[in-house]
Amino acid sequence: MTLFLSTHINKVDKKGRVSVPAQFRDQLVGENFQGVVLFRSNTQPALEGFAWSYMQEISRRLENFDLFSPEQDDLAMTVFGDSVQLSFDGEGRIVLPMDLVEFAGLAERAAFVGLGNKFQIWDADILAKRREEARRNVRDKGLTLPKGEAA
Repeated sequence: MTLFLSTHINKVDKKGRVSVPAQFRDQLVGENFQGVVLFRSNTQPALEGFAWSYMQEISRRLENFDLFSPEQDDLAMTVFGDSVQLSFDGEGRIVLPMDLVEFAGLAERAAFVGLGNKFQIWDADILAKRREEARRNVRDKGLTLPKGEAA
């Protein structure tokens, strides 16, 4: 199982090239596609990032909706219709499409944030505000993890 951890801040060059953190690339070694899949977040000014195998899992989950239902169409459009497959170059970089760079407000520094089975890419300055908001929400709402299944 792919597990993305920690936060890494990397430089974005004028062509939109950015190095994917080595720890993230290491998690993707066994994947059929050597790269990442990105799309716009539906809730944040950030990019959502996944391994190819997890995109297949998302596709399987969409099968729980009726094939031609508005809900299935909307989710498929926002996830798969907007997704881009980005291969790693020889140095572990990807080239971010300009529309994604603009959406996430990426200037010179991109923050890769591991979120378990996915990661997000944020503008490094905006991320600091989001991190504080998340911590405040956890504290104020008393959020904890649900119990795991009994072994």
